[in-house]
Amino acid sequence: MTPTTRHILVLCTGNSARSQMAEGWFRHLGGGTVTVASAGTAPRPAVHPLAIEAMREVGIDLSGHWPKLVQDVMETTYDYVVTVCDHARDTCPVLPGAHQSLHWGFLDPAADETDTAIRTFRRVRDQIADAIRTWLATGQSPTH
Repeated sequence: MTPTTRHILVLCTGNSARSQMAEGWFRHLGGGTVTVASAGTAPRPAVHPLAIEAMREVGIDLSGHWPKLVQDVMETTYDYVVTVCDHARDTCPVLPGAHQSLHWGFLDPAADETDTAIRTFRRVRDQIADAIRTWLATGQSPTH
């Protein structure tokens, strides 16, 4: 790792969709400039299959990912903690170390239980990608 590497933790409630997609995007778009982990305040048993499918469509493989509890990733010191859902922002435990907290709230695609839910996953996937591109390029939190 280079001295300019930014250590990022992405938090969500279930760590099954939004935070997993953000982790994948940060790795893909950040190249060697970021290390990233994701976790949840109440992780689900598995990554949502539609999150895996939506990310596969853009060439990012989440099939080896699994939901993690936030306490299980606290041994690392993070420069940035990014919450991607309001519930995680409101219930996240205090993390040790000095870091900047960012909140980028996205609609929960896993809440869409219709036959066309993949469309919601794609829309949120693209919003997350746009937010990360903006932040990596400018250092500014995106507005959406």
